[in-house]
Amino acid sequence: MKNAFYQVRSSKLKAYVSFAIIKPSNMKNIIMSFSAAILFLSCNAQAQQPAPSLVDYTSYEQLVAEVKSHRAARLLPLQQFLAKRNEANTIVLDTRLKEMYDRKHIAGAVHLNFSDFTQQNLDDIMSRYSGNQTQILIYCNNNFKDSTKLNLQDRAFISKVARPLPSKKLMDKNIEPIKAKPLTLALNIPTYINLYGYGYMNVYELSELVDVNDSRIRFEGTDVSN
Repeated sequence: MKNAFYQVRSSKLKAYVSFAIIKPSNMKNIIMSFSAAILFLSCNAQAQQPAPSLVDYTSYEQLVAEVKSHRAARLLPLQQFLAKRNEANTIVLDTRLKEMYDRKHIAGAVHLNFSDFTQQNLDDIMSRYSGNQTQILIYCNNNFKDSTKLNLQDRAFISKVARPLPSKKLMDKNIEPIKAKPLTLALNIPTYINLYGYGYMNVYELSELVDVNDSRIRFEGTDVSN
């Protein structure tokens, strides 16, 4: 049946408004169609929402807090570090760039670039030893210096240190800081945290700044003279 339409004229608006009288039998179909359309649009909108990245800063902060006390009890001076290297199921792990590792590394150290850390890669290496019970010794660029160089830097162990920036307060007053503590960004710290996070908690870290000319330690690599 045809729907009846009524028109009401507004003297103020000078316009016509139409009202449709819809039969109850048609109302149900209209409501169902309208509901289906809303559901479709809602699902389509959800499907178009981008998935969040696999980055969880809060969880990582919690991991860092947990690792802090664990690491504090596992910092070793060189003599103890070298002694532990000879214990069973122990690996010396070098996570620096492959180029730096090839130039010079502690004799016998195994290389895995930090950027290549994955559960599978770590499991593959540690399966050659004692799995997640493997004793892992780590070091990085910030553990070594060369006393024969004016800048104390060995080219295979360039220390990662950020120059301190003046605080906003000092900058506003045009005052340069005379003495400010530099920020060391040593690879040992993220290496330790990530090993722990991947389930490898039996980690020890070299705590000393060692001269590469120290006779107690032996290196291998293309920069090492025989």
